[in-house]
Amino acid sequence: MSTGKTVAGRHYLHRSLLERSSGAIAELVARARERLPAEACERFDLVRVDLEAGEVAFLHYPAFFEEPFPALRDSWRVLIATGEVGYRTYADSLNPPILHRKELMLAPDHPQWSEFAALTEQAESIGLFDDPKRIGYRRQWDASVAEAGYRVSGHTLVPLGNLEDVSDQGADPDRPAPDLEQASGAPGHVGWDRPLDWEAARQRTAMVRYGFSAPMQTLARHGFLDGRYRVFDYGCGRGDDVRGLRENGLMASGWDPYFAPDEPIVAAEIVNLGFVINVIEDFDERVAALTRAWSLAEQLLVVSVMLANQNDPRGERFRDGVMTQRGTFQKYFTQAEIKAYLEQVLDEEPIPVAPGVLYVFRDKDAEQRFLVERYASRRNRLRVPILRAAQRPERQARPRRDRVAERYAAYREPLERLWSCWLELGRTPDPSEVADLADLIEGFGSLNKALRLLETHKGAAEVAEALARAEQARSADLEVYFALQQFSRRRPYKHLDAGLQRDIKAFFGDYPAALETGRQALFRIADTEAIAAACQEAAEHGLGWLDPGRSLQLDTRLVEQLPALLRVYVGAAAMLYGDIREADLVKIHIGSGKLTLLRFDDFDGHALPRLIERVKIKLREQDIDYFAYGERFEPPYLYHKSRYLNEEYEGYPEQVAFEDALEELGLLDWSSGYGPEPARFDALLARQRWVVEGCNLVRARTIPDLDEACGRFLTYRQLIACGETQAATGLENCPREPESYTALCDLATQVLDPVIEYFGMIRLTYGFCSAALAKAIPGRIDPKRDQHAAHERNRLGHPICSRLGAAVDFIVEDEDMLEVARWVASETPFDRLYVYGEDQPIHVSHGPDQSRQVVLMRPGPSGRLVPRCIPVERFVATER
Repeated sequence: MSTGKTVAGRHYLHRSLLERSSGAIAELVARARERLPAEACERFDLVRVDLEAGEVAFLHYPAFFEEPFPALRDSWRVLIATGEVGYRTYADSLNPPILHRKELMLAPDHPQWSEFAALTEQAESIGLFDDPKRIGYRRQWDASVAEAGYRVSGHTLVPLGNLEDVSDQGADPDRPAPDLEQASGAPGHVGWDRPLDWEAARQRTAMVRYGFSAPMQTLARHGFLDGRYRVFDYGCGRGDDVRGLRENGLMASGWDPYFAPDEPIVAAEIVNLGFVINVIEDFDERVAALTRAWSLAEQLLVVSVMLANQNDPRGERFRDGVMTQRGTFQKYFTQAEIKAYLEQVLDEEPIPVAPGVLYVFRDKDAEQRFLVERYASRRNRLRVPILRAAQRPERQARPRRDRVAERYAAYREPLERLWSCWLELGRTPDPSEVADLADLIEGFGSLNKALRLLETHKGAAEVAEALARAEQARSADLEVYFALQQFSRRRPYKHLDAGLQRDIKAFFGDYPAALETGRQALFRIADTEAIAAACQEAAEHGLGWLDPGRSLQLDTRLVEQLPALLRVYVGAAAMLYGDIREADLVKIHIGSGKLTLLRFDDFDGHALPRLIERVKIKLREQDIDYFAYGERFEPPYLYHKSRYLNEEYEGYPEQVAFEDALEELGLLDWSSGYGPEPARFDALLARQRWVVEGCNLVRARTIPDLDEACGRFLTYRQLIACGETQAATGLENCPREPESYTALCDLATQVLDPVIEYFGMIRLTYGFCSAALAKAIPGRIDPKRDQHAAHERNRLGHPICSRLGAAVDFIVEDEDMLEVARWVASETPFDRLYVYGEDQPIHVSHGPDQSRQVVLMRPGPSGRLVPRCIPVERFVATER
């Protein structure tokens, strides 16, 4: 009888097998079902049983029998010890987990068993299961199938044939600053300089950039660098941003009093004042530079400054800033200070969009559009179920002409753009909002007729369902918008953007109702029970890691998918701080009214990124604490990064695989609550000869010192210089291959360390054996089979022993070596074990085969030792 599929100690069974199951699995499943909600008891298709952890997961695959590689829809996880029930849905996931080898989860007499087994055999034959990291999720699996040159048709893999209808540093930085009266526009000013007792060398603050600056990246993120606007960089420094914008085909220019003094100062839709006012030591000049930049901005002024770091104050106090060792001036602002300063000087309300980056709009309609879209969910473009192909008519029937399909095909592109617009708005589009209005009217006579054809073509029920979801999503977006508008001055209805006026009428009825809805939503962020429920909902949809009752922590790229209440919570914090997407992770504190932002060193590029910045936003106190990590505070690692992502993250399968491998090493001590400190973790990893490279855990390629620890109790020298012949001859006997040291390390940590911990110190009688030592050893040895040569190679470059791994012989004084051998066989992941007698050393190896072969060496009729293999289970159960 089949017991299902087993992966990493977890047993997977279809529910049809539960009736035939007995023993520990059946008992655990029965206990877990008592905790399940009624809907789960009816819907689950598979169970995943982890006997060691006492955990049962009930998995719902709606199309288990219909789809060749069905996607997971819902999962309920029950921990027997605590009775805790966790839930996760993948209903909205674009990259859900998928299932393979379905036949293994069914009984062999199931009518579809052979069909499923044939599909698995096909997949194995073309190597689809060779890379386990790429088979567990839909997106990666589909890519693997396509890369292999196949497509899935029913429960068959069909080969793809023909196409089917399916820097230069610039000027000398040490020359004196020029006199440029035009910079301030005020007589008597010299550039940005006024004669002072001390003159700041401002040109030394200009960086050589190899990527766009922070303010330019915010403009790109928010869609301002799509070619519609001219950009002027006022105080452009060395001009790297300007060059980069021009290389991307954008209209950009810049001026700088030192590096580009001859360039014209011109007005533009967007003006960037990037890290300028913080290097001006004179109060009046600072104001003059800001107001001049504002006068040039036709639509938007972007201001960026250096922010104060509570962990790293630097420089000597000078006026309201500091004088640095390089002879420059820096005025370090807090986010609140720069916001207040801009309000005071410009008499406008700036919008923080990133740490130290603020937008000031001259065009108030553009400001409204920006605010509406800034907090909009990116999930508004909902997917519509693919319509099933019409059944092929019988041969005798005359095909009917499908006029709807013909008209749809003739205007497919404008119709699909209309459909996208409809879903994005969540309401019927106004003619002014339709990009292809002229084409649609030409083809259908009116916009309403085009909408009706879309409804007919896609199916009334499907369209109604999709539009209902779109309406709900857009309504939530607007609720977030009006909630966050409570922080700004209210604008009269007649001054609102026309599209926003239509939204208000469609979703709220009138302007007061919209404002009241936003006000109530804003006040709800103080309701800890509502916040806790929203965090629970988010976690159930795979949006972050929930610490029940305490916090929800997630990738900032997932914030746009959060429930509306949490988006209001985050948006309120952003009003104090700026664009939270400048950080990598956001932590929503459920009960304390706080939000923490965490920024890491290359978050996407490393499996263990290091924390470099932490910002705690205290909503109740309207204050911000900022901490940086570096020389004074060691940047900690982020362990379990996958918890804060979800399966749609591009490198998610690889990240999960990395963490599983790391867990198997047993290096993550959680006694502190945060995992081991970096130095301790690095040392533990190095001791086991592992190295983290990007998002992979790989073996070290270095040659260690012989006196370094090899495991917890031995050194490499002890494993190498332990034989009698080596001691007598004095041969060097050192491994040359890095893999040999790794094999010795694995042998020590996996086999010898447990033995020493249980029985006490061992005495090694024979360890690593080089080719030279093998020639000097008298008697019968077999270097090609005994694994004492580890991973060393012969003159032809081939392994001396094809079994690889490593081996030692040892004895434990005053112990029965038969009992020691039985303990090794039952408690360690050995490869081969040779047993010679109760008072003789045993030979044990650890290697890639993991054959778990036990060989008893017994005297034969001639007195010579004869090997006899014995099953591990029988050997362990044998009495003396």
